[in-house]
Amino acid sequence: MSKWKAKERGERMEQQSAGVWNADGVIGGWQSGGESPHFDTEGIKSSISRIREPIHIVSGGPNGSRGLAFGGTIHHSSQMAQQGNYPLLSSLPAIYPEWLGDRSFLQTHGLRFPYVIGEMANGIATTAMVIAAAKAGMLGFFGSAGLSPQRVAQAIDELKAGLEPLGLPWGVNLIHSPSETDREETNVDLYLERGVTRMSASAFMSLTPSIVRYACSGLYLDENGRIVRQNHVFAKISRPEIAKLFMSPAPEDMLLNLVRSGKLTAGEARLASRIPLSEDITVESDSGGHTDNRPLGSLFSTITALRDELTALYRYDRPIRVGAAGGIGTPAAAAAAFALGAAYIVTGTINQASLESGLSDAGKQMLAKADLADVTMAPSADMFEMGVKVQVLKRGTMFSVRAHRLFEVYRQFDSLDSIPMDQRAKLEKEIFQDSLEHIWDETERFFQNRDPQQLVRAKKDAKHRMALVFRWYLGNASRWAIQGTAERRLDYQIWCGPAIGAFNAWTAGSFLEHPANRSVVQIALNIMEGAAVITRVHQLRTYGVAVVPEAFKISPRPMSV
Repeated sequence: MSKWKAKERGERMEQQSAGVWNADGVIGGWQSGGESPHFDTEGIKSSISRIREPIHIVSGGPNGSRGLAFGGTIHHSSQMAQQGNYPLLSSLPAIYPEWLGDRSFLQTHGLRFPYVIGEMANGIATTAMVIAAAKAGMLGFFGSAGLSPQRVAQAIDELKAGLEPLGLPWGVNLIHSPSETDREETNVDLYLERGVTRMSASAFMSLTPSIVRYACSGLYLDENGRIVRQNHVFAKISRPEIAKLFMSPAPEDMLLNLVRSGKLTAGEARLASRIPLSEDITVESDSGGHTDNRPLGSLFSTITALRDELTALYRYDRPIRVGAAGGIGTPAAAAAAFALGAAYIVTGTINQASLESGLSDAGKQMLAKADLADVTMAPSADMFEMGVKVQVLKRGTMFSVRAHRLFEVYRQFDSLDSIPMDQRAKLEKEIFQDSLEHIWDETERFFQNRDPQQLVRAKKDAKHRMALVFRWYLGNASRWAIQGTAERRLDYQIWCGPAIGAFNAWTAGSFLEHPANRSVVQIALNIMEGAAVITRVHQLRTYGVAVVPEAFKISPRPMSV
């Protein structure tokens, strides 16, 4: 026997004689208090769902198998020989869905669940959805992207009236608008004026003065000398270089310019240089809408490693929380995100099919039939000229094909007038269903109210004028889906990721299969409950319990908060 093996055996014998454990991993004995341990397959499977009870892993089953026990009495190893004892291998405490994420996330934002309902644009994430989420102990963001300031102000007033008397948290969205910087600034003005303290920042490709101003406004020191935030930015990112911007302090030159213009105080700027711009970073993987289609596993670990590096570099004294979004449509996906270390999860696509969604009933029915592969990429309306794409529903709609056709024409020609007449006629008949002259008249009226500078540019730049006309189709395609315009059903643009296919497969045969039962809270509660059960399954499997594959299948059921 080698020296190291002899030494290891000696250490084991010392620990065993001290009653710590033996060669089989026994740490004590368990005696039933009435309920016998479960060693059979069905017994183990039914026991797993009892996540809110402490559970004991015991041996002594057929052929030395391991089983699960509840209640009873635990004895030290020296008392194991008592009649009726089962060798105890481990005891696990109760587990709750509320405990799956980061505790500081719940405390900071006053939540019960580490669950966020994302900000689907054009009001698809309605005020009703946000209010329902808040009353269930979750956080929801109103989908303000694409809406007028007046409509956003109305939504903010509704949220404040419905939730502030209850002391419940809520938020709104700010989408990066490189072609409409004034709109971005106007929204930030509105949010600061109306006291919006949580904002989800999406599709940002660089920092802008408006988002820095929002994040840094109202910073102050409490009586203990700690920096207190008034406004929380949830930065939705899918690239390390963008994550780095939000996890670093605000750029010094940008802070100085904001101080010079009177939009920040010198004190706010000094404090901003000591903390990250955002303390809640949402890693967005393969999601609906704007996405880089990255797999969550590789992307999330890259961002958390960057977070740790920047925390050490800037010597932050409090955590940057990293959440997960994209592709989360089942309990297994949620459990996997939490296992990666997600402080919270964000759902989006699946909420479009909920009762509270602003999507039309026709659109919800289309989503309810979608499979895993029924999604595709299409040109984005808000960043059309930059070639940015969004992920949308493919099944039952021609939108993606037609949108790609418009982008090909945009790249090929310099103006509407340079498009050959036969191609132009085909576009008018198959896509616009109207003359391009009439479409331009509508586009002109739209931008006169929304952003007149676009029209000034279009008069000088014929290619930009063409882009605005093509964006008419892209923008209206999402509105037709929201309004349920029957004659344009083949043109519906429904932002959608593969999560909807997984969700439909998971809910098949259950009460959540039917759109009429898909409340946003029932969806969330079932995903979180299922994620906790699957987390328990993984725990038991690592302790050598023979868990059957069926244990990972969690069927939805009606639940109460």
